[in-house]
Amino acid sequence: MTEAYIYDAVRSPRGKGRKDGALHEVTAVRLSAQILNAIKNRNNLDGHAVEDVIWGNVTQVKEQGGCLARTAVLASELDQSIPGLAINRFCASGMEAVNLAANQIKGGAGEAYIAGGVEMMGRVAMGSDGAAIAVDPSVAMSTYFVPQGISADLIATEYGFTREQADALAVESQIRAKAAWDDNRFAKSIVPIVDQNGLPILDHDEYMRPGTTTEALGALKASFKDMGEVMPGFDKVAIMKYPHLERINHIHHAGNSSGIVDGSAAILIGNKEFGEKYGLKPRARIRATAKIGTDPTIMLTGPVPVTEKILKEHGMAISDIDLFEVNEAFASVVMRFMQAFDVDPSVVNVNGGSIAMGHPLGATGAMIIGTVLDELERQDKEVGLATLCIASGMGAATIIERV
Repeated sequence: MTEAYIYDAVRSPRGKGRKDGALHEVTAVRLSAQILNAIKNRNNLDGHAVEDVIWGNVTQVKEQGGCLARTAVLASELDQSIPGLAINRFCASGMEAVNLAANQIKGGAGEAYIAGGVEMMGRVAMGSDGAAIAVDPSVAMSTYFVPQGISADLIATEYGFTREQADALAVESQIRAKAAWDDNRFAKSIVPIVDQNGLPILDHDEYMRPGTTTEALGALKASFKDMGEVMPGFDKVAIMKYPHLERINHIHHAGNSSGIVDGSAAILIGNKEFGEKYGLKPRARIRATAKIGTDPTIMLTGPVPVTEKILKEHGMAISDIDLFEVNEAFASVVMRFMQAFDVDPSVVNVNGGSIAMGHPLGATGAMIIGTVLDELERQDKEVGLATLCIASGMGAATIIERV
């Protein structure tokens, strides 16, 4: 089978996702086009060099509606001969775009792809697409639907995680993110965003709060306690599905959950012949990909079974992985992953994660693949695994190996 190699990985800085955020005036199309142009220009590609652009995006309405991938191509310096495919696997959309592109190459369907995603959460509100899983009673009731925050607290309750543990993980994420920025560890991947006049708008992750302490987090109110216990009473729904639990322990709040931000990321993937044609050296090969469905109520446990699946299918053990990127959707997601595999925290999210820097839904999956690649190179290690939990109960994973 043909190998699929990563030749480049770029991302925008993550904006705050609010009206006072630096990227608020930048549309999803404009941000996507700048990231596509960065891939083209950094690698001296012809405008027609890739087979397709596969672009992840979660809230596919308004400016993010239609086939955003194709619109972004037309707004970029790529040729109009390149089509575009917009996909949605919720929080893993950017990763699924990369995995789909890699498997297309492995199957012989084209020499190269640009894959990644975008989410402008400050411009297109999360949930504004009116997803049936949440609003259609015939589906929501039969699946025991609860919002993700309740699911995160359900994980904490089921697996015994405390508020203090969650807050400690959040503070560590902030410390690691600041250290990474201070050490310029993201310099290889970051694409500074400019306005229509070419003037700089943002060149760093805007969301970070590097002075965060456990004392400050301890003063925050649990974000999902009221919706769980009062109205509309989602705790009762969760306990109907998990009747052995007496109550839900609400440990999550804004400080130990992922930030609402704007951002985009892309990865250039190609076969050996593509690299030779453009004089590019592969940085890693995509060794394995996987996805899985899980219980839609607890919802966010997907990183554990999908990691078990990807390792088993490819004859690997957890000890074969040098570095892990586990998306910090909520603190309990990462804690459950480390608990399940008895993984050393020092090799998980080495440079912080979405708690510190934010989670631009459609882009994060591609971002964390690029992050683990950069870190493998920095530490001169070989194999990395990136994984995310996914709304409605799914998981996705990608294993890369330096070459």
